[in-house]
Amino acid sequence: MKRTFLKTLALLTAGALIGVAARAADVTGAGASFPYPVYAKWAEGYHAATGNRVNYQSIGSSGGVNQIRARTVTFGASDAPLSGADLDKDGLAQFPAIIGGTVPVFNLEGFAPGDLRVTGAVLAEMFMGVITKWNDPKFAALNPGKALPDQAITVVHRADGSGTTFNWTDYLSAVSKDWADKVGKGNAVKWPATTSVGGKGNEGVAANVGRIKGALGYVEYAYAKKNRLTHMRLQNKAGQYVEPNDQSFAAAAAGVDWFSAPGMAVSMVDARGDDAWPVSTASFILMHKQPADKARAAEALKFFDWAFRNGREMAAELDYVPLPAALTDEIRAKVWAEIGTK
Repeated sequence: MKRTFLKTLALLTAGALIGVAARAADVTGAGASFPYPVYAKWAEGYHAATGNRVNYQSIGSSGGVNQIRARTVTFGASDAPLSGADLDKDGLAQFPAIIGGTVPVFNLEGFAPGDLRVTGAVLAEMFMGVITKWNDPKFAALNPGKALPDQAITVVHRADGSGTTFNWTDYLSAVSKDWADKVGKGNAVKWPATTSVGGKGNEGVAANVGRIKGALGYVEYAYAKKNRLTHMRLQNKAGQYVEPNDQSFAAAAAGVDWFSAPGMAVSMVDARGDDAWPVSTASFILMHKQPADKARAAEALKFFDWAFRNGREMAAELDYVPLPAALTDEIRAKVWAEIGTK
């Protein structure tokens, strides 16, 4: 009886130790809401393939940067890349993981996605509150024959520090001198429109646009599709009105020289090319070069390695653009080599 009990105890103890070891290898990440749909999909696939878990929390880019700096997560995620100076100061490595696009979305009855079109300059005036009605002559001139309502525009923006906001305001600064001079770009800005509402995360902006009649906001394209929001076509640098999709995001990324800036911190907004979506961007991963937990850091790199090799179709299904294989090879050789995992 005693021998059986001891054998059972030994088996239970071994099982508990295996459970602890498995949990110790679990990876935590936090940050940008922009890539959350694809990171969640990758994490699900990685767990099915390996049994290992990646827990990613969508808290906004600023939150992700703060968390990785505080070493409370294995990796942080930000759509606004850190500068080379900031990376050096914090001992961080940075690399892009996925490419997507931010789109203008609105809530007006009687319009399908892509029915309305807008230029960057007019869009900036709408977000500044200079254009306050949907039937304003400047917007109406871009949409002849459309029955635009005499309805007030309510600007919906991010309430939290956001890489999506950084990229959106980076674009508006590129296409509008007034926006650049009066508002500028950043993870958080002072929104000038008198009628405006904040939302937390892409999720919060999407929810508010869906709820408020006459709303105009900006979200990552996957959130527009998931929430069945209506988007506008946007004029690009070549003068073409383009639709947001994985092809137009890829067209914007086609000419990017990723290693031309420290930390691969390249802006893709207002890219050249007839088919390029003007507000395309990469989402970046941040990791310590000298991680406190080398095992978890190694597991995080295994996760992204798996995602780069096996997650391309998952990304495409959500209208993200996976990185080219040649680029991921360079990331492994030039960036991951800087991360101490042994």
